[in-house]
Amino acid sequence: MYQFLQTTAVLLAGISVLASFMIVIRLKQPVSFAWWAIKIFITALAPFFAIASIFDVLLCIITGPLWMVIPGIYSTLVFFIYLYRVNNTIHAPTGLKQAYGPDWENRIKQGQKEHFLSNPVSLTIPAGSAFIFRQDIPFCVIPGTNRELLCDIWTPADNAARSGVAFIYFHGSAWGVLDKDFGTRPFFKHLVSQGHVIMDVAYRLFPETDMTGMVNDVYRAIAWMKTQASDLKIEPDRIVIGGASAGGHLSLLAAYSKSPAFIPVELSDTDLSVHAVISEYGPSDLQALYYHTGQDITTRRQQKRGASKPTPKWVQRMMGKNFHRLGMDKDLSAIGILPVILGCYPDQCPEIYAAFSPVTHVHKDCPQTLILQGSHDLITSVVATRKFYKRLIKKGVTVAMYLIPQTDHAFDLILPNISPAAHTAFYFVERFLALQVEGAAVLKNASMPKNIGK
Repeated sequence: MYQFLQTTAVLLAGISVLASFMIVIRLKQPVSFAWWAIKIFITALAPFFAIASIFDVLLCIITGPLWMVIPGIYSTLVFFIYLYRVNNTIHAPTGLKQAYGPDWENRIKQGQKEHFLSNPVSLTIPAGSAFIFRQDIPFCVIPGTNRELLCDIWTPADNAARSGVAFIYFHGSAWGVLDKDFGTRPFFKHLVSQGHVIMDVAYRLFPETDMTGMVNDVYRAIAWMKTQASDLKIEPDRIVIGGASAGGHLSLLAAYSKSPAFIPVELSDTDLSVHAVISEYGPSDLQALYYHTGQDITTRRQQKRGASKPTPKWVQRMMGKNFHRLGMDKDLSAIGILPVILGCYPDQCPEIYAAFSPVTHVHKDCPQTLILQGSHDLITSVVATRKFYKRLIKKGVTVAMYLIPQTDHAFDLILPNISPAAHTAFYFVERFLALQVEGAAVLKNASMPKNIGK
């Protein structure tokens, strides 16, 4: 028994140290999907690794060898510091306090707070109220075709209080894969409990359409929601759009742009304005994305190599029935590759990369904006996001930004019921949406905060 405990202590110490290493390290492109997945799962399980590290220290003290206490203490500190830093995100100088003033919390109606998370690193999500969930609702037929666009609708129960706010969500996709209803149910259940209506959109992807077509679909979703305002019991002037990764990018582009080129012909005379926009790690500068993701290296290699490799079998097994539903059986060599999607390299057509970059379209009348991103984001450049935030501030846009420490891309989609980073996103989104309820006052940013981080 003693030998078993000693062996367990050594193994646990090794696992904890390796896991703590993944928390600390910032992955850089080009890197394999597996390394990103490991980091995301470890950050999601950080509270459990913290507890396991404490247990390992106690085992090492009891059974020895005593020198193993050192790596145990190290990993314990790493995980608890991570949890502390994530929780401390609420004090970011670029957050809601900067955007709405020091009394911003008092602007939220009391009824909206009933199902709020108490703090960013809440280990559980509060029990929600009853809701109605309807899947595969057609909201548009692409003109000249029989192609239907579908969405899922989440509404509070008939007898539940309504906020009047509608949140239209566009999933992450690298502009080419995935679908609605992927990893977002805990998020939507939480938000619908606060009286909001959620529209989860399945927009067209590459190569079925180009990036302009995707923005067209965002506008089509907005237009549909406005026509359904009475039936869904929402205020048409309280529509918020947002999404993750590519979905966040498309939401920002649709919310900010005044270019007629992005608006579907059939909606040219329709009010497509929105009250606010949320970007969860959505790229704001496509040229920055191209270089941050190492596409200046990998796309050249791909040209020389020719045919792409099939998706690894372990990915297929892990995804199960979702493998085909989410489009992972496509040629993944083109997914997220901007020269393929946009048709040229940034040095050949910088004007195209600029036209599809939200940062290009920033102006003083942009809707209120919430930006959420991990500081270790492997896909979306944190440097570009900070520049984007500064540009919004300079134009006088009401904007809040939170960079979640030591956290990578798509952090809110992996084990969202327990992930501290996911709960942090929930915490800020729920408060931002509550500030969009009619009657909540809005203050423009008065000045540039002194510390935006490095």
